[in-house]
Amino acid sequence: MDRNLKNAVIAFLAPLPSILFYLSFLNHCHQSQTNQGPIWSWCYQHPLFLVNVLFFFNVNVLFWLISHLLNSHWMIDLYWTVIPVMLVHYFATHPLGQYNYWRSIIVILLTWVWSLRLTHNYFRREKWQWGAREDWRFNDMRAQYGKHWWWISFFAVYLSQQVFLIGVCLPLYVVHSVDKPLNIWDIVAVLVCLSGIVIAYFADSQLHQFVSKNEKLKQLGKPVVPNLDRGLWGYSRHPNYFGEQLWWWGLVLFAWNLGHGWTFVGSLINSLCLAYVTILVEERMLKKESRAHAYRLYQKTTSVWIPWFKSSAVAEKDKST
Repeated sequence: MDRNLKNAVIAFLAPLPSILFYLSFLNHCHQSQTNQGPIWSWCYQHPLFLVNVLFFFNVNVLFWLISHLLNSHWMIDLYWTVIPVMLVHYFATHPLGQYNYWRSIIVILLTWVWSLRLTHNYFRREKWQWGAREDWRFNDMRAQYGKHWWWISFFAVYLSQQVFLIGVCLPLYVVHSVDKPLNIWDIVAVLVCLSGIVIAYFADSQLHQFVSKNEKLKQLGKPVVPNLDRGLWGYSRHPNYFGEQLWWWGLVLFAWNLGHGWTFVGSLINSLCLAYVTILVEERMLKKESRAHAYRLYQKTTSVWIPWFKSSAVAEKDKST
């Protein structure tokens, strides 16, 4: 079987155990409202614990085992774009869910739009291949930990993803746990979420065009452009990260409006993690001799995350020296 087709089949089959289990649970709830066994009763009473159990066994354990068979952890990157959609539908369909119908519809639609954008960007970046490569950070850790990587990867790649993904998706749980009429803060939250999606889309599209152009220049034997500093990238060194954070903090606004501002913890942890990733990315850029000088100047003149005007004074000073 073709490798691309094989990986596609694996990706579609991998989440089936948790999906089938949850559908069985829903079917049992519909058929028997009173005579529930201990397992089904526990699933009914503990929706947040249940989703963590399903995540642990289906993603952490099963995906981890599959990754060793494939010798690649590519699948977790793809499912980062899909799991929030699965979670929002899980929270919306769980029998204990109590929520405002229209807020639920809005959040579900927003989550789908976010997911489609990120999934499209993933496949565009991977040249429409399934599992063509794994994240460069995993490659670095594989080299760093050597023979211990097989077990360290369970914690570094999978268990950590559960903390991040369940954490940032806590507002989706709150939205489907509190029934409160829509108000002005819901509109604010929608605007923040949409702004994040739009900014991330244009930032990733501009980055894709830049990379594609440089690939063509290489093929023609011409010098490549050392650094992307046009469009949104002229105002922020990581506008795609900024847009992604706006999306998650927009979801926090939904939860805060419903009296559960504590859910900001998930987005805070995610933002701190992304700040660390930003440092790794910039260190990686500076290791490339062909672009190190241009990137240092870029660092001096351009905001890290939040889009802002360039510091032209710093640029002129650097050129004069």
